Amino acid sequence: MLDVIQTNRRCAFCEKREFQVAYLIAGPASFICDECVSSASNLLDEHNTQKTSAPHPLRIGTNPDQFIHILLKKHFHPSDVSQLESSSRVFPLRMRADLQKVLNRMLNSREGVYFTGLNLGYAYQTCTISTLLDETRDPATIAPPRYEEVDIGEAESVRCLENGLWLVSDGDFQYAVLLAPAQEFGRETGSHLEIAVPAGERGRAIAADIFSLAEAAIAEATSYRGKVLSLESGDPYSGKSTGVKVHRLDPVRSEDLVLPAATVELLKRNVIDFAMQRKALAAFKMPLKKGLLFYGPPGTGKSFTIRYLAQSLPDHTTLLVTAEQIGLIQEYIALARLLQPSLLVIEDADLIARDRNAMSSPCEEVMLNRLLNEMDGLAEDAELIFVLSTNRPEALEAAIASRPGRIDQAIEFPLPDEAGRKQLARVYARGVPISDAVIEAIARKTKNVSAAFIKELMRRSTQFYLERGGSGAIALQDIDAALTEMLFTGGRLNTTLLGGSIEASPSP
Repeated sequence: MLDVIQTNRRCAFCEKREFQVAYLIAGPASFICDECVSSASNLLDEHNTQKTSAPHPLRIGTNPDQFIHILLKKHFHPSDVSQLESSSRVFPLRMRADLQKVLNRMLNSREGVYFTGLNLGYAYQTCTISTLLDETRDPATIAPPRYEEVDIGEAESVRCLENGLWLVSDGDFQYAVLLAPAQEFGRETGSHLEIAVPAGERGRAIAADIFSLAEAAIAEATSYRGKVLSLESGDPYSGKSTGVKVHRLDPVRSEDLVLPAATVELLKRNVIDFAMQRKALAAFKMPLKKGLLFYGPPGTGKSFTIRYLAQSLPDHTTLLVTAEQIGLIQEYIALARLLQPSLLVIEDADLIARDRNAMSSPCEEVMLNRLLNEMDGLAEDAELIFVLSTNRPEALEAAIASRPGRIDQAIEFPLPDEAGRKQLARVYARGVPISDAVIEAIARKTKNVSAAFIKELMRRSTQFYLERGGSGAIALQDIDAALTEMLFTGGRLNTTLLGGSIEASPSP
C-alpha cells in the first residue's frame, strides 16, 4: 500500500532518507521509496515486452501454430476448410488393437505426413473435424500423443493411440485423418475414424480406400484370432487397458482326458471331425454351426474337456462365457461371428436357460431369446460351435432340452467307473511313486466320486507321504488318512464340495 508518511527511515533499496514523500510499506519494519517502486515497474514492463515479442515455441496461446484449427487451415490452403468433405466410421472398441496396427502401416511409414496428439480439454461428445475447426471457445491444441498399452496375449502389448491427427500431403493433394474415442455423454463406445478431404472424386476415393483397409483389418482380427478369449468389463489390475482378456491355458495331453469311450467318440465326431469337414459340408449346403450340451455331475471333466478342444482346434477362436457375463451374450456372439470359425462356450447354461416361470424380469427372457435365436438356424453359414455346459440338465427349459435346431447333440460326462478311477489316479499322481496295488485300492475305495475328488485325493495323499519323510512310495496309509480327512473331518458338506460320495471310504 502507498501512504504519504513522515519518517526518518531509509529506503530498503537505495537507502535514501527523505521526508513527506510517498513510500511503499514493504513490511512491519521496511520501507521502499517511490523512485525505487517506479524503477522496478519499468523493468517489469520491459521484460514482459521482450517475452511477448519472442514467444517460447511450447507456450500454448502465444504461438498461433499451436492451435489445431490454424494447422488445418494452413494444411489445406488454398482450399477453404468450409468446403471440405468428411466421412467417418466407428469401429468396435475391443478391436482397437487391429485398427491401430493398420493405421500405423498406412500412415506412420509414409512421406509427407505430419502427426500430432490432441489436447481437447473436457469433452463429453465425440471429437470430429468440425470440432477441431471450432475456434470460438477452448480450441483444440497440439499435444504429445497419449498411448495405452493393450494386452493381446503376446510378448509385447500394442500401443493404442488415445487420439491423434495425421495431416497427409500426397503430392499436390492434402487430406486429414482423425482418430478419437467415440463417446456418448462421456461414455466411450468405440473408435471414431474420420477422414477430411477437399470436395471431389479423388478425395472420396482416398477416403474409401482407407476405410476399406481398416475394415479388412478389423475383419481379419489378427490380434485375437485363434486364441482363447473372454470379455472384460472392468479395469485390469495390470494397468493395461483391454476390453478382451486372452487366456494362456496350460496344454492338455490326450492321455490326461479320462472319459468313457462313448463320450470321447461323440466329442471327436461332433467337434473335431465336424470342424475338419466344414468345407466339404458347405459344398453340400449343410449348416456349418452346431450346438452341443455338456452335462453331468460337478467335477467330471467338462471344463477340462473344453480346454482340450480349444487346444485341438488351433484355427478356431474360443470364447469363454461365465455365468456372471450372460448379460454380454450378444456382444460375445458378435465377436464370435467376427472371429469365426469360433467355439463359443457358455458355462452354467442353466442360469440363462432355465424355466421361464422362474425368471424374475423380462430382461432374463430377452437374453434367453437372443441365445435361442442365434442357435436356431438364423444364420446356418456361421462357422460357430456352441457348447453349453451344465451340472443340472433337469433345470434347463424344455425349449432347449427338446426342440431341434438348438442342441444337436447332448454329451454326458458321467462319474468315472473303476477303470477310469485307476487311470485318473495315475494321471494325478504326477510322477510321485505309487504301486499298482495302491492304485487298485484307490479305485475300490472311491466309488461314485468325481474326477475332481480323485485329483484332490492324490494331492492330499502326497502331503501325508511327504509328512512321513517322502521316502519310498505313497502307501495305503497315506490314502486312508487323506480319505478320512476329506470324507469325515469336514462333514457331509465337505464331501459334496469335493465331488465325493458317502460310498467312498477308507480302509476299515
